[in-house]
Amino acid sequence: MRVLEFIGICIFALLALLFVIFFRRRLLMVGGGTIRLQVRVTTMVLGRGWSSGIGQFVGDELRFHRMFSLAFRPKRVLCRTVLVVEERREPEGPEILIMPSQWAVLRCRNGEAGEIEIAMAESTVTGFLSWLEAGPPGQPGSVSPRPTIRPRPADH
Repeated sequence: MRVLEFIGICIFALLALLFVIFFRRRLLMVGGGTIRLQVRVTTMVLGRGWSSGIGQFVGDELRFHRMFSLAFRPKRVLCRTVLVVEERREPEGPEILIMPSQWAVLRCRNGEAGEIEIAMAESTVTGFLSWLEAGPPGQPGSVSPRPTIRPRPADH
């Protein structure tokens, strides 16, 4: 009888843990401004070290929350004022097996923190780059406005 009680308690604890994980995910997504993305947490082995999660846009920050984590604090915070995209590429090698099709990998420089690689859907990259460029003028991630082209005065 004790064995059945122990198994029942373990099953209940597992179900409660799964509920907390999915409830946390729902809480992050309910406010809007979230995207699915992967962040490379280690570069020890070529093409490996990716962590799936949810990116949450909050002001000038992109907060990365791991998918299967109980922590309510983000794992990484990328600040738009110092984030610069250096390269955009398609997944290669082992990355093709772990990422959904039509995803792009962005190699970024995160100010003093160094390089970071993030991956997201091609359709999401456009929105991400727009968010990045929408920063205040003069910031590293922002794009300087195009010069105004004035017509030449007519010769008389």
